[in-house]
Amino acid sequence: MKLLTEQKHELEGLTVHTIQTAKYKTNTFILKLNAPLDKKTVTMRALLPYVLQSATESLPSTTKLRTYLDELYGATLQVDLTKKGDNHDITIRIDIANEKYLKDSTPLLQKALALLGDILLKPAVEGDSFLKDIMTKEKRSLRQRIQAVFDDKMRYANLRLVEEMCKEEPYSLHVNGQIDDVEEITGESLYAYYQQVLKEDAIHLYAIGDLQVEEVLQTVKETFTLPKREQKDIEDSITSKDISKVNEVVEKQEVKQGKLNIGYRTNVVYGDRQYFALQVFNGIFGGFSHSKLFINVREKASLAYYAASRVESHKGLLMVMSGIDAKNYDQAVTIIKEQMQEMKQGSFTDGEIAQTKAVIHNQLLETVDTPRGLVEVMYHNELTGKDISIDEYLKHIDAVSKQEIIKVAEKIEMDTIYFLTGTGGEENGEN
Repeated sequence: MKLLTEQKHELEGLTVHTIQTAKYKTNTFILKLNAPLDKKTVTMRALLPYVLQSATESLPSTTKLRTYLDELYGATLQVDLTKKGDNHDITIRIDIANEKYLKDSTPLLQKALALLGDILLKPAVEGDSFLKDIMTKEKRSLRQRIQAVFDDKMRYANLRLVEEMCKEEPYSLHVNGQIDDVEEITGESLYAYYQQVLKEDAIHLYAIGDLQVEEVLQTVKETFTLPKREQKDIEDSITSKDISKVNEVVEKQEVKQGKLNIGYRTNVVYGDRQYFALQVFNGIFGGFSHSKLFINVREKASLAYYAASRVESHKGLLMVMSGIDAKNYDQAVTIIKEQMQEMKQGSFTDGEIAQTKAVIHNQLLETVDTPRGLVEVMYHNELTGKDISIDEYLKHIDAVSKQEIIKVAEKIEMDTIYFLTGTGGEENGEN
C-alpha cells in the first residue's frame, strides 16, 4: 500500500515538495525555515513569523491582509514555532479552497502562493525597519506567550526539566525565547536578523492537494526570488551525555499539585535502526492509556492525577510527566523506576506489544490524515537526511521484536528528576 508520493524539486535555494492527492478539498502550502537554536537570536526568531504574517508591502496592515484572506474564499494563514532537536523551526501555512470545486475560476492556487511569497519576501517595512505599531503589538503578544508557560505549571515543569537536563546545550532554550530579551528588540534589529534568515536558513516549501505540479513550480519560480544564499547545513543535535549522577532538582512555588517530571537519555534518534523499537517501547512504558505508567502509577497506586511519557525524536530524550501530591514523591519515583526496570527485563506481554503497535498505526494514520500532520511526519526526513516513507515507517514498527524493545530499553539512562512542589508542605488537589 503506497499511501502518498512526495516529489522534491530544487529551485534557486528553495526545496519544493509536491504531494498530489485528491484526499483534501483544499490546497495547503507550508513553508518551513530551519536554523540552529541560538541564545543570541532565539527571541528574535520567535517574534519574526508573527511580524511577517501581520502585513505585507501590498497589504500594509493586519486588517487589510485578513480581509484579503477572506476574499480568497476564507483562506487561512497560520504561523508556528517548534524545536526539533537543537534546531529552531519557523512554519508559515496557508490553506485555501481548491478552485476545481468552485463555480468560478479564480486562480486561488496562484494567489495563495503569491501571498506566501509576499509574506516571506515582501513584508511591510519602513526603510530597513519593520513597522513600529506591528512591532509593539507582536512584542506584547510574545511576552504573553512566554508568560503563559510560567502560568501553566504542567508546561512550566517540562520547561524546567529541559533547562536542568540540557544546561550546556542549545535545546535548553525555550521555543518562544527569553522574556528579558523582548524589550530590546527593535524594528531595525529584527529586520537585520530577517535578512540573515533569508540568506542562511534551510527553506522548504510543501504543496499538498489535488494540484498540477508544473503549475506549482512555475508559480513558485515567479513569486519566490530569494537573495543570494549562503545556506547553512542543518546541524546534528547533541544526543548523548556522560551521566555520573542523576541530577535531582526540587523547586517550590504556590502550587496545589506537585509536578514530577523525569528526563532520560535514550541514545537513539530518528533514523537510527533502533528508533522504531524506541517508539514501541515508549507506547508500552508511558505513551498510551494501556501503558505501565498509566496503569501502575495512576490507576493501581492512585499516586498521580496523570502519568505519561513522550519521546523527543531528534534529541534522544524521553520525558516522564506526572502530577502528584507532595507526600507521594518518594513512592512515585520508586514506582516509575520500577516500570523502567520491568521494561529492561522484558516484563511485558506479546499482547501489550501488539496493542501498542496497533495504536501507533492508528496514531500515525490519523496524523497524516491532515496536510499539516503529513508535513510534520515527512519533515523528519529533511532534518536527518533520511528517506523513510510512511509505509516503510509502519512496516518497521510491525517488525519490532520483544528482544529489540529490551535492547533499546537497556540504552536508556536516567538523567534528571525535577519536582515542582508547594511551599506549605503536603498539598492536595489540582492546579
